Amino acid sequence: QVHLVESGGGLVQPGGSLRLSCAASGTIFSINAMGWYRQAPGKQRELVAAITRGGSTNYLDSVKGRFTLSRDNTKNTVYLQMNNLKPEDTAVYYCNADVNTFTRRSYDYWGQGTQVTVSS
Repeated sequence: QVHLVESGGGLVQPGGSLRLSCAASGTIFSINAMGWYRQAPGKQRELVAAITRGGSTNYLDSVKGRFTLSRDNTKNTVYLQMNNLKPEDTAVYYCNADVNTFTRRSYDYWGQGTQVTVSS
């Protein structure tokens, strides 16, 4: 069993910053891609940013230049630094990880979600 524990959400004013963290624990051989998705009320869940084990990243166009995704493979942890936040960034943010188990199978895991609210 694998668990993803998220932290770092909250309320911030427009132009402010937040840093989200997501730590994976459990029966993990290795982790392929990790990333963050978000879902705003009434909207579909969308990919915000993803990072491969080797460190290659891709971002949602609307967050490019404002958000930075990084990971620490020794801690099975991914970080999302969010700067210059805008009200339209308000959403529940979900961590996602593609985990390889010791049985040589990979599974997709999700965190419980953390609320990010950008408002004055």
